Amino acid sequence: MTLSIDVRQAKIQSIEDDLAQGKITLGEAVKRFRVDVTQLQQTQYARMCKISVRTLIQIEHDEGNPTLKSLNAVFKPFGLQMGVVRRPRKF
Repeated sequence: MTLSIDVRQAKIQSIEDDLAQGKITLGEAVKRFRVDVTQLQQTQYARMCKISVRTLIQIEHDEGNPTLKSLNAVFKPFGLQMGVVRRPRKF
């Protein structure tokens, strides 16, 4: 089943929002992108991102110590990359 562009964008935005609000971890976001948006198996997605399946599994389970390069690789298909953002101060 392929998703329409509008549905795909809505799913991506929802995942981005949940991640930005701290509702989900990086690993959960990657898994939701893979499953909900691309509808690919781990082996297919890892191959597409040019990372090992083991690295993808570790990222999705919030395990190990992924490199910035690996994290950027899994987010690249969605036009995203890792970065630094300013967070509001809590006094």
